[in-house]
Amino acid sequence: MSFVSGSPVPRRFLAPLLAASSLAITAAQAQQSVTLGELSVVGEGGPGPAVASQAPAAGAPTIAGPAPAAPTPIAVPVGEVNSTVGRQNVIDDRPAVNIADVVRNSPGVTVRQGNGPRDVIISIRGNNARATGVSRNVVVLEDGFPVTQADGSSRFDITDPRAYSSLDVFRGPQSALFGNYASGGALAFTTRRGAAVNGVEYGVDAGSFGYLNTYATVGGISGPFEYSLFTSDARGDGYAGHSSFNTQTINFLGTYTPTPDNRFTLKIINNEFQANLPGRSSLLQFYQNPYQRGCASALTAAPGCTTYNLPINGRNGATVPVTADEGGFFRGDRRTIIGGRYEHDFDAFTTWRTQLVFDDRNINQPFYTTSARGDFPGFNFLTDVTRRGDLFGLPMTGYVALAYNTLDSNQLTYVRAPYGGARLGALNANLAATQDNLGGRARIELQLSDQWTAVAGISAENTTIGGSNITYGYPTAGGVTAATANLDRSFLNVAPEFSLTYRPDAAWRFLGRVATGYATPSASNLTVTPAGVPGNNSQLQTQENLGFDLGAYWTPLPELQFSVTGFYEFFRNELISQSPGAGLLSYTFNAPASEHRGVEVGGTWTSPDGWRATLAYTHDDQIYTKYVEQLSAGTRTSRFDRAGNHIPGVPTDAALVRFGYEQTTGPWAGVGAFVEAVYQSDFYLDNANLLKAPGFTVVNLNVHYDRALAGAAETGFAKRLSLYVEVRNLFDRVYTNSAQNLADSISATTGLQNGAGVLATTTGSIFAGAPRNFVGGMKLAF
Repeated sequence: MSFVSGSPVPRRFLAPLLAASSLAITAAQAQQSVTLGELSVVGEGGPGPAVASQAPAAGAPTIAGPAPAAPTPIAVPVGEVNSTVGRQNVIDDRPAVNIADVVRNSPGVTVRQGNGPRDVIISIRGNNARATGVSRNVVVLEDGFPVTQADGSSRFDITDPRAYSSLDVFRGPQSALFGNYASGGALAFTTRRGAAVNGVEYGVDAGSFGYLNTYATVGGISGPFEYSLFTSDARGDGYAGHSSFNTQTINFLGTYTPTPDNRFTLKIINNEFQANLPGRSSLLQFYQNPYQRGCASALTAAPGCTTYNLPINGRNGATVPVTADEGGFFRGDRRTIIGGRYEHDFDAFTTWRTQLVFDDRNINQPFYTTSARGDFPGFNFLTDVTRRGDLFGLPMTGYVALAYNTLDSNQLTYVRAPYGGARLGALNANLAATQDNLGGRARIELQLSDQWTAVAGISAENTTIGGSNITYGYPTAGGVTAATANLDRSFLNVAPEFSLTYRPDAAWRFLGRVATGYATPSASNLTVTPAGVPGNNSQLQTQENLGFDLGAYWTPLPELQFSVTGFYEFFRNELISQSPGAGLLSYTFNAPASEHRGVEVGGTWTSPDGWRATLAYTHDDQIYTKYVEQLSAGTRTSRFDRAGNHIPGVPTDAALVRFGYEQTTGPWAGVGAFVEAVYQSDFYLDNANLLKAPGFTVVNLNVHYDRALAGAAETGFAKRLSLYVEVRNLFDRVYTNSAQNLADSISATTGLQNGAGVLATTTGSIFAGAPRNFVGGMKLAF
């Protein structure tokens, strides 16, 4: 349920919010303490991050860390459709180039490249598949700290897979647990704890197209302190023209436990990212020249090179076509996150947490027809209480949270000028806006019997967006015009959820769940009109999702897990972004009604004699059920009913299949190999369903060696050695690694809709995936 509130909630309401949290803590202390059995129901992928984060690599030495806090419902989810991805064959023993190599191991997830080699767009059940830059509709956390800003934006440039021990994927609407922008799900990353590292690890990956990633991890325990520090430097020439990159990452997690019932946690992430960007091709250009080779100059460009028309004077009038090299298309961004958390156990059954996160995103993005420069500092505050007790004599876990986050958006947009590198033209727009989200969440997990567990949760949140966007124009007759679009919106959203879990025996678990999610427009959504130019787009409404899940999970043996989950989701006012054409800005609109329905299948098998297999499959059928699109050209305007059409950008079928072998005994112990296939079906690029991006199957082959080194204690040398080499895209398949949606158009003469031929020649859509390439590496643990 969602409705628009007439008045904003100012920041002065934060003080009563904190006072209310104190009352919640006092009430929790007053409850009677009752000894409980284990209540958690582990997601289909295995233990939640509170367990997985302590697990070292197979055979690695470890030490006991300080006693952790009792897990929150987020750390060990009950009644959720979630899966856990660990390190084996995903991060360990292979060159995990970006986070796409990790998340695609979960059912329900598809990935595509964003604007840069480590900028990955992650979609859960097709939500976020149409994102054009940042990831939205999915909330992201790391070690319990949010790394999604108040406007819903997440970027994975900061994410080096080597830093993590596990990833939990929450599928379906999740706003009852995570609040705004969790309309499609959530991702919870867990970094490696110091106890698991217990020393120093150093590694190097190198491969085709100049790829080199040098990384190190330091971790351990000293008295009440536990720490882990990960650093990496990744760079490469890129496999496409004008796509070199380099990025440096620091990721620190430290805890201080002065007493068993008091814990302090410090989290620091800093990432510097620089990348040249190739042009996004049309479908025809993709077939002609997928890797944009021979595109240094528009005058001498090879067939299929993508060009963009930039005004010669950087303001208005005559334009000249330029390639990515001539335009100096570039991204140079920095992200800094600092978070602190205090946890206190009032007794053996009640834990209070309070945390504050500072998150600053700084961008410099002179690519394509405009250049964005800006700073986006924000804060995220959360206080919650978890109580384990009883209700009416039944074991119960209760959770209540109060949350506030804010973001100041300060962005200047410039017209691009041709030649001379990343040269800026005239100022095009000036955005200054603030977004605040203030709300509360409550949840109860009740064990009705040995076989039945019920979960009920709810969140309520008020979002306010205020500010202005000034757009500047430069008439050819001279002078400057300025138009101001004032932003003043308020949204009040409520999201309940309910689930019922049945476990007839240890091998079977059945889950039924109904949940809701919401995602409000962000300030940037409100400042680009459907014409693809800066202006007021403030008619946008909250996106709402009502989802139903029915799942069966089978674990007959510890080494065999299998799951099937069916989902049916009803969207209202779905927020969809698309490009209106080459040289224009992507804009956001509401599709009044749509349906997402499908099936997710997951499975893992680990035989005692060394054989391994993994399956992650998703069937996702998404259609508009109510949407009339209006298109204009010249003096003509036409309306088209899109009801029954497939929503563009979403592949109907996606799968990962991996099969391998690990030698566990004898002189060859530690030697292993696997082959994996990544499949994605074709999908429509436009609302009229006239043009499709082609599907693909990419096969990767890996051989590795991982073993503890004898005599390490005596020699003082490395304790463990890992070696690996991987052939990626073994059969050298040309495929689309990213394809942004295209806007349909009409003829200015007849008013009739243009056909697929026009769309096929429209640039600004496709990045090709990497051709066959080789990546190898080594890692030493000391």
